[in-house]
Amino acid sequence: MREKELRLALVCYGGISLAVYMHGITKEIWHLARASRAFSAGEPAEGASEDVYRRLLALIEDEAEIWLRILVDIIAGASAGGLNGIFLAQAISSGQSLEPLTSLWLEKADVDQLVDPEARPGSRLSKMWATPIAWALAGRETGLEETVEPAARAEVKAKLASFVRGRWFEPPFGGAGFTGVILDALDAMEARPAGPPLLPEGQPLDLFVTVTDFHGHPERLHLHSPDEVVETEHRLTLAFCDRGRSGPDGGPGLGDAAELAFAARATASFPGAFPPFTVAELDGVLATRGRDWPTREAFLTRSLPRQAAAGQIDSAALIDGSVLANAPFRPAVDALRNRPARREIDRRFVYVDPHPGNRIMRLNTPGAISQPGFFQTIFGAMSDIPREQPIRDNLEAIEGRSARINRMREITDAIRPEVEATIEDALGSTFFLDSPTPSRLLAWRAKAHDRAGKGAGYAYASYGHLKLTTVNEELAILLHSLAGPTAASLDAYRDAIADHIVAKGLRAPHSLIGGRVAESVVLFFRQHDIRFRVRRLRFLARRIEAMEQHGELLRQAAQTMREGLFDALAPYLARQSDDFYDEAARAAARIAVDQPEAALDWLAQTRDLAALDQGADERLAEAFTALPRAERRVMLYAYLGFPFYDIAMLPLLQDEGLDEFDPIKVDRISPEDARAIREGGAEASLKGIQFNSFGAFFSRVYRENDYLWGRLHGADRMIDIVASTLPAGRSLPPGAIAGLKRDIFRAILGEERDRLTHIPDLFEKLAAEIG
Repeated sequence: MREKELRLALVCYGGISLAVYMHGITKEIWHLARASRAFSAGEPAEGASEDVYRRLLALIEDEAEIWLRILVDIIAGASAGGLNGIFLAQAISSGQSLEPLTSLWLEKADVDQLVDPEARPGSRLSKMWATPIAWALAGRETGLEETVEPAARAEVKAKLASFVRGRWFEPPFGGAGFTGVILDALDAMEARPAGPPLLPEGQPLDLFVTVTDFHGHPERLHLHSPDEVVETEHRLTLAFCDRGRSGPDGGPGLGDAAELAFAARATASFPGAFPPFTVAELDGVLATRGRDWPTREAFLTRSLPRQAAAGQIDSAALIDGSVLANAPFRPAVDALRNRPARREIDRRFVYVDPHPGNRIMRLNTPGAISQPGFFQTIFGAMSDIPREQPIRDNLEAIEGRSARINRMREITDAIRPEVEATIEDALGSTFFLDSPTPSRLLAWRAKAHDRAGKGAGYAYASYGHLKLTTVNEELAILLHSLAGPTAASLDAYRDAIADHIVAKGLRAPHSLIGGRVAESVVLFFRQHDIRFRVRRLRFLARRIEAMEQHGELLRQAAQTMREGLFDALAPYLARQSDDFYDEAARAAARIAVDQPEAALDWLAQTRDLAALDQGADERLAEAFTALPRAERRVMLYAYLGFPFYDIAMLPLLQDEGLDEFDPIKVDRISPEDARAIREGGAEASLKGIQFNSFGAFFSRVYRENDYLWGRLHGADRMIDIVASTLPAGRSLPPGAIAGLKRDIFRAILGEERDRLTHIPDLFEKLAAEIG
């Protein structure tokens, strides 16, 4: 039985009132994650829909002999997608339920609830002349008479008329009220009994939410001439991570509820609809509710470092994250670094686009192709174009990364026979090679390193320089991060460490000659090169996976070896995280620009990699000994031969793709992709697309409709994505996928019928279409 993890990095787009539809999708992903956790623990599923997912996993196990676990461990979102991503991340990390949110979405995501009390019409005659405009808009521009159930038309018309007759030239929706709704949602989740977290212990969950800093903050750029210029940066990404430990007893969790509310309110502050978000607004809401925010200063300093350094946190005005970054792939890709991998990984980037190809604020007639007019050009540049750019650049970056990983695999496979022959020649006759101990591993490693350096010849110099550059960069990033927002620029840290390396003669031509590397260089790598150790242990994990896939290594033996590897790996990874270091460490980091040698000496003493190496050798010696003799020698050859592979791989990948070591696949969830029930995309199913995507704010009928379709579309696509993890040449029985989809659609209708009481006709239509 092969063990495999389907890891989902979820990227959620903005969509204004289509947030209700996206809630249905993210809730279905949550149901899948819960079903997978229960299946892996041998527990029954909770609910009829989760039982269908459990049956799918059991079918994959029976038919394809794959034990599959599904993990959602990276979530990035903007605007409505950021809002939903925050709730989903909190549920996954803490084990809390998303169920309470559904009632809040259906009840609170309404114009009557969201409109600022001061923005309501002052009297029945207030802007009464605008009422015919509202009715005309409802009937002529959006086809309300044809698309809305008769029972909802009066409600939509009345709310639309009231909305139009409210105050003008100020945002109609209330910021403080919206913040209160978000806090209520988080409180409702916490109030329900929580289950276990949906990620294994030690598996981190990363959450990224994009925000737009309206005023912007200065960023210094280095040029040739002049030496430095200052540009204004408006993009912000708020990052949360539970470090693989869920709160409150198991660890810090994602963060305080106030911090999550900060991110949710800021990212969903749609320009013109809500006022810009400020820290003062959140402080006021918390004070009204009598809530403390114990981590306030630390969070604001981390999230708004430039504003904190300038003493301008209170003046920061934050607006919708989708203005400049509606598809936040980049932080999700960056989060792949240093993720634990104990078994074969199928990494997917799944992006949720509720209405593909649709401009949020359409300024022309749908389908018309003509030269834009004066106002269309101006307003399009301000609203449409930045947020609606295609994700081609992101996909090309992911594709390029996957291509480099595939080339790395090809290279290692090609040179493996020669490497193993070289290790056999150097160590094969060693009497105790089949009986590794920590001291023997140390001696054999040194001999293999020497042989690799001599074999590389002049190419070793470029490899050595690249290693120095890699270590320089890692040290600079770590020390700069530890120093905090008042530190000098990252470039200053890079330059200071680079100058120190040169001053020590580590880059001298005679210091990096293959087979005769200067002792000072060797010492520097022993003290500071964590990434080499990590790459070596990850390489062994890949070798285990390959042997297991080809039947060369039994499952139990492979698992024993994995446990040894990841026990050895964990302390190295811990030292790459800021959490490992105390305040004394941060004080030392602040002197690194002026006194790099003192800072690096302190860092070497604190990390004590020599002691870690000793502990790793002890754990690996045990793991090697537990393997059968033939497999033990194969793994030893891979371990001792790693310097040969690293000399070939590092210049190609430069550390990229050496953690999760499989190519990335990209999947989309949208109405256009979920066709098992009904063709026609969003226009055939969603109501929230009306009124420039504000539609679901005007009717409970709209919200119930879109939420239900969100669950159905989410289930449709997630079954497809899970089934696509099967290896080439393996498939499920004919009709199995269609049958599972039919069962889960029926289960969802059964679970939601009593809650969604405003759309009985839709239930009847869907029951007939599902069959």
